[in-house]
Amino acid sequence: MRPGDAGSRESLPRHVHTLIVGAGFGGIGMAATLLRDDPGADVLVVERGDDVGGTWRENTYPGAACDVPSALYSFSFAPESEWTRAHGTRAEIYAYLQRVAREQRVTERTMFGCQLRDAQWDGERARWVVSTSRGDLTADVLVAATGALSTPALPKVAGLEVFSGTMFHSAEWDHNHNLTGARVAVIGTGASAIQFVPEIVGKVDHLTLFQRTASWVMPKRDHGIASPVRSLYRRFPFVQKAVRGAVYGQKEMYVVGMTKPLARKYALPLFEKRARSFLRKQVPDPELRNRLTPDFAITCKRILLSNEWFPAITRSNVEVVSSALTSVTENGVVDADGNEYPVDTIIFGTGFTPSEPPVAQHVRGEHGRTLAEVWNGSPSAHLGISVNGFPNLFLMYGPNTNLGHSSIVYMLESQAAYIAAALRVMRTRRLDAVEVRADAQRRFAEELDPMLAGTVWNTGGCSSWYLDRTGRNSVMWPTFTWHYRTRTKEFDAENYDLRAANTGARG
Repeated sequence: MRPGDAGSRESLPRHVHTLIVGAGFGGIGMAATLLRDDPGADVLVVERGDDVGGTWRENTYPGAACDVPSALYSFSFAPESEWTRAHGTRAEIYAYLQRVAREQRVTERTMFGCQLRDAQWDGERARWVVSTSRGDLTADVLVAATGALSTPALPKVAGLEVFSGTMFHSAEWDHNHNLTGARVAVIGTGASAIQFVPEIVGKVDHLTLFQRTASWVMPKRDHGIASPVRSLYRRFPFVQKAVRGAVYGQKEMYVVGMTKPLARKYALPLFEKRARSFLRKQVPDPELRNRLTPDFAITCKRILLSNEWFPAITRSNVEVVSSALTSVTENGVVDADGNEYPVDTIIFGTGFTPSEPPVAQHVRGEHGRTLAEVWNGSPSAHLGISVNGFPNLFLMYGPNTNLGHSSIVYMLESQAAYIAAALRVMRTRRLDAVEVRADAQRRFAEELDPMLAGTVWNTGGCSSWYLDRTGRNSVMWPTFTWHYRTRTKEFDAENYDLRAANTGARG
């Protein structure tokens, strides 16, 4: 629904108990969890866009799809029997989130076109004072569910302002721009580019692909899900649940090869051998094949899944530049060797800013400092959820909760359950505020950092967005997801300072 449509919020209340920022998978899951616990819960979701969906609303580039199997990419409390493919398309996932938000009554609790501008903790009143693009309000509890992949990152190169053609980021696709016959530069060869390049390469006159670092690419095991199978899932939900469990178990084993040194020694070479074989079959030119072969351990960076990528970039109208973009001129782009390539369109497939989320610049804790200032380029949070100095603030998809092997939806459900448990403790104990203790947050970081140090993400020889600007891995979860669920099953009140209602006392 759009702003003002029936069922969505039209005006901000003066005060709300729980304010959730963002209506993607995290925000929808959080609100749905609270409303299932208590249908009358005082919950408001604010969303800067005009609909729910988060990244699946925003990313409309051609070929957008998910690399996590459909069987796992849904809420456990809202199974989807109508997936038409083994890997969901952007359109299907977006429609799924709209349906869940509507059926779980999240849409009616959401104000669209409402962007968070500032949130400041008021210790005297034990509440958050929040400013948005549609007015101000206060909240007892603030949940930041803005996602890790929500704000596009553009490279810092000279000349962007003088380019006479059209340029845009893949996450802000310009559908009004006709690419037919265009001379296009694509900057980046990551998860987005690998999807949209095969979709546009047949339309453009020439495509210049800037590949700073080659990526490991594996076949995508995608296929249609036949109507009789979907019917079976509808009639017998336990069958789909069993399939989901099998896929989960299979994916969970992948993390062993990424995080355990002995397993890496034997498992990763097998993966690499398969990836090299796939590359050899699809790229006959040995010189180009050499440039498309990564020089780091497989899974150090995200493995890309595609059956169309190599055939697309070996077409006669594609030139692969194994160099970084260094500058932009009025009519072209320039590589690190000083070569200029004439183009009229630049498409940036340069990813996002997961280790420096923009929301961190707008949330101020009890000492007036923003999350960004406290983190200073290296985010840290107890269980990826709570930060010392920020009472009654909970993060969804926070530091060290990203995955390289399974579905982030599983992690988000774990976080939602933990936060809901925290709110129940606050209610039953009549608490005004809960704040994770500094020593608990520190112990959690000290537990994770040695585990991460031995993973392929830290030792595999690559430079990835998993590592923040201090060199620390503040993004990835280093073990099984069921370990995380076990850790978040109950709210560990013993690791928090608890402020009793109306007394100011802490215990």
